[in-house]
Amino acid sequence: MGSFTPITTLEGDAQFDAYVAQPEGEAMAAIIVIQEIFGVNEGIRRKCDSWAKAGYLAYAPDLFWREKPHVELDADVPDDFQLAIGHMQKFNQDRGIRDIEATIKAARAALGGKGKVGVVGYCLGGRLVFMSACRTDGDAFVVYYGVGIDGLLGEQHAIGKPAMLHIPTRDGFVPAEVQQKMHEGLKDNRHVTLHDYEGLDHGFAAEMGNRRVEDAAQHADQRTADFFAEHLA
Repeated sequence: MGSFTPITTLEGDAQFDAYVAQPEGEAMAAIIVIQEIFGVNEGIRRKCDSWAKAGYLAYAPDLFWREKPHVELDADVPDDFQLAIGHMQKFNQDRGIRDIEATIKAARAALGGKGKVGVVGYCLGGRLVFMSACRTDGDAFVVYYGVGIDGLLGEQHAIGKPAMLHIPTRDGFVPAEVQQKMHEGLKDNRHVTLHDYEGLDHGFAAEMGNRRVEDAAQHADQRTADFFAEHLA
């Protein structure tokens, strides 16, 4: 349904690709889908395609482009997982946020400058969405099993638009004590909603592969769809 389209950096000195899926009719809003450490792979593209079928203009920026464009790895392949860790370690997250902001800008321009833009991300992408909620002018933000968010809580006062976090309680990358810090640190922020998923592990809402837990993924995704329908209208 979609194809890769160049996005100009905020500095205007380079371009990177984003997978873009177009709805059949006029887009009601745009949604930026932020990758896991596995790149803009088939699962991320499918998520964009699903948003397009729901009537949104969907973008998935290739955030690893400065190190290696078009990384596409499989979470279920051990060698791919190790490669993905290597890409993540080389990735500059602050630059990544600027690329997300450039994608938001491009999406708004494609909407004629009038539409709203939501941002949703997974794993590393979930962390980047939380950072984006603090640092960009997106209109609504959804975090799936974001990593290291306890270290970002000092920025949460800057969140001025609705944000929602999906937190699996058995997340192997986000220990229980980190989850507690997230709940404690965000409980008084009127813009933020947290949902716990008891007994589930990291990656439960992956679009495809062994990590996916079907009923829980559908439940979380429906919450996300309802959230965007409310805040991007």
